[in-house]
Formats: sequence, C-alpha cells, structure tokens
Amino acid sequence: MAGKKSVTAKRSRRLGSDLKKVDAYVLTQADYDEIPELTDEDFARGTFHIGGTPVPRGRPKSPAPKSALSLRLDPDVIAYYRGTGRGWQSRINETLRKAAKLPVEKKAKKA
Repeated sequence: MAGKKSVTAKRSRRLGSDLKKVDAYVLTQADYDEIPELTDEDFARGTFHIGGTPVPRGRPKSPAPKSALSLRLDPDVIAYYRGTGRGWQSRINETLRKAAKLPVEKKAKKA
C-alpha cells in the first residue's frame, strides 16, 4: 500500500497532534494525583445507567398527560376550591367531568 497514508496519519494532521504518541503515553501516579476527588454532589449530578441505557430521574411521564390552559373563573369559585386545600385544581377537573357527564377517573390510593 505504498503511497497511501494511514487513517491515523490523516487524523493526526487534521487534529494537529501525534495520536501514536498520545496512545503510547502511560499514566503515572502523579497524573492521578492531579484529578480532584469526586464528592456526593458530583455523583448526584451524574446519570445512572443500567445496561448502557440511562435511567430517567424524577416523576415518571404520565400515559395521559393533562393540558395546561388559561381559564377565567369567578373569584368566589376559585376561593372556594382553594379553600379546600391541596389538590383543588384536580377537584375542579373532577367537577367539570361530572358536569360534562364524562367518566370520573379514580386515582389509585397511596400506600
């Protein structure tokens, strides 16, 4: 194969480095001493993988996500539902489903 340059030679010229020299370099203890120790914070920012596939964090995606919209309601209606505590928007959704004669979705009870 006289006259043809190897892929490594082409890549070296393009990168402006000698990849053979880089590949031949042997790391020493001094090289490792320069690396800062990983903290719990570093690991918390990392991505957990199982079988090479990243595992998503946080709340799982809903199979039937709800749509966000802007809706104008009377102040006393909002005050009533907000006064019922957490989940007031879900209770409005349930009331609207009943008024529209749609089946009311039942949530699984938390254990």
